[in-house]
Parts: sequence; structure tokens; C-alpha cells
Amino acid sequence: MEIVLETNNLEKKYKDFTALNNANIHIEAGSIYGLVGKNGAGKTTLIRIICGLQNPTSGNYKIYGVNNNSKNILSIRKRMGAIIETPAIYGEMTAYDNLLEQAKLGGIPSFDDVEELLKLVGLEKTGKKKVKNFSLGMKQRLGIAIALTNNPDFLILDEPINGLDPQGIIEIRELILKLNKEKRITILISSHYLDELSKIATWYGFLDNGSIIKEISSADLHKKLEHKIILTTSNIKEFVKYFENNKITYEVIDDKTINIYGKHNLAKFISELSKKNLVADKIQEIEETLENYYLNLIGGKNCD
Repeated sequence: MEIVLETNNLEKKYKDFTALNNANIHIEAGSIYGLVGKNGAGKTTLIRIICGLQNPTSGNYKIYGVNNNSKNILSIRKRMGAIIETPAIYGEMTAYDNLLEQAKLGGIPSFDDVEELLKLVGLEKTGKKKVKNFSLGMKQRLGIAIALTNNPDFLILDEPINGLDPQGIIEIRELILKLNKEKRITILISSHYLDELSKIATWYGFLDNGSIIKEISSADLHKKLEHKIILTTSNIKEFVKYFENNKITYEVIDDKTINIYGKHNLAKFISELSKKNLVADKIQEIEETLENYYLNLIGGKNCD
């Protein structure tokens, strides 16, 4: 699988403050990579460095295999589009004119895809309405359209749903999925809205105190977040034999602990065990969430 972005021990210091601390990230082509971290964790700093707006104090990164110190890095960045913090838009202009102006500023003086791009982001019916009268969600979608004017393969979105109402969040979510599936655009999206990220991300990178503390695929994460029963017993072999005979999905954690996966009625489950003279020392039912998983990773600190 082609690697779109790879960072190697990126560090960024501002006098006595370390914003990034040996950050290592790997983004595969075709993925939606959710960069998870509380405010101040270093998400925007990392994105600004990748986009060439800041230089790292130490470490390096590669975009499509091209090192940031290479003379070709400016050329390879033409394959990228990004929204960092607030989209750069002109309130007195229409959405149509904003796209034309931004295309000119981006070195595309004859931009012919305005109507198609507006339709893609759901703004084709805004006509002569000035952008200053748009909802926040509409402005965000216009910002994404602007980031798409150079037809990028790799799109970076920094906190794109901040401040949006539920309808605006849904619209941005659907647009991100559409760009990824239909346009085959690799997307890096930073957010601390974990529930929303869980609906779109195919990979996650968990950032805390400037370091990537975990990278995991959504498939592997889903397994960890499955509903489970934790059973403690000194009679592991007999329980395992029962689970095997009854095709119950389980995992032996250690010589006294078994995790049982899938939806089970706990009272009925205990009753069935009892009928086979299988009595556990302790049984605990757990339904893990993405937020709990993240909080456990960072030691229980709040992610907001």
C-alpha cells in the first residue's frame, strides 16, 4: 500500500514549550485518518508543518515518498489541499466568485470546474447569495471546495466540524465520505469529536502531549470496542472447553482471565454456566467506547 504521509520523530519547540515531541505518523493512500487529540495536544502544529507553513525543530517527513528537505517538496504539495483552522473566504463575494478568486491565487487563472465543484459540496443553488450570509456549515463546505480547486489526492481538514449544528455535522460527514469513496481522496481529519470520527475514520492516530501514542485501524479498534464479558476463574480449561463446544467467541487473557465477545444476556449466560457446574470467581460486563479507549490511552485525562 502506498504511503501518502510519513513523519519521523517530528519535534517542534517554541522556546520552553514543546508542541510536538518525536511524533511519528503513517497515512496510507485511500484512508480516512482520524487524528485524535484534546485541544493543545499538537494537532494543528503537526498539520501546519506538513503543509509547509512551519518548519520542524528536528525530525523530518515524507509526502508521497518525497522528503521535506527535497527540492521537489513544493511540487509534491500541489497534490494536497487543506483547511487549517478558519477557511479563507471573502464574505462580500458569492460562492462562485470565491472559487474563481481562490483558483487565481492558487495559480489556476482559467478555472472551468466551478459549477461542478459547487455541486460536489452541495452549494450549487446559492446563486448570488453573499458568503457572509451563509451558515457556518455552508462556509465550511465552501472552504473544502476551495481546498479542492487544485484537484488534490490528499486532503487535510483541521477540526472541520467545530461549532457546527447537528445538520452541519451530518453534511460535512457525508461530504468527506463522498470525497473519499467517489474521488478516491486520502483524507487526514483532526478532531476531538470522537463519536463523529468513529463514523468515518478507517485509521486512527492518537496524539497526546505532542506524541503519537497509538496508531490503529478502525477494524482492529472495533474489535477492542466490542461488547464483552470479563470472566475470572481458576478453572480456565473447563470454561474454554465449554466455549469451544458452544462456539462462543472468547480470548484467554492470562491464567485466570477470559474475555467473552458478542452480545449475551448476562443473567442467562451465568445460568447456562451454572447448569454445567461452571462457577466463575468474578464476571464483569463491559461495553467499551472510543472515548473510554482514548481516555485509557492518555491516562484518564479529559479530551476536550
